[in-house]
Amino acid sequence: MIRLTINEELCKGCGLCVNACPKDLLRISTTKENAKSYNPAEMTNMEECIGCKSCALTCPDVCIEIVKE
Repeated sequence: MIRLTINEELCKGCGLCVNACPKDLLRISTTKENAKSYNPAEMTNMEECIGCKSCALTCPDVCIEIVKE
């Protein structure tokens, strides 16, 4: 099982992780906003995530963590 977490307070919503995901499973939230008024990235379907870590490696703010359990 793969668990992906995004630190929403660190995320600036730049979208680099969205573009990096080969399965198109990430998007920029239209309903959430962090303390700095950014819309953070969010996972759309955790069950489809393959744990490739492309999103985490691309994130300039290091706010994505992937754990394989």
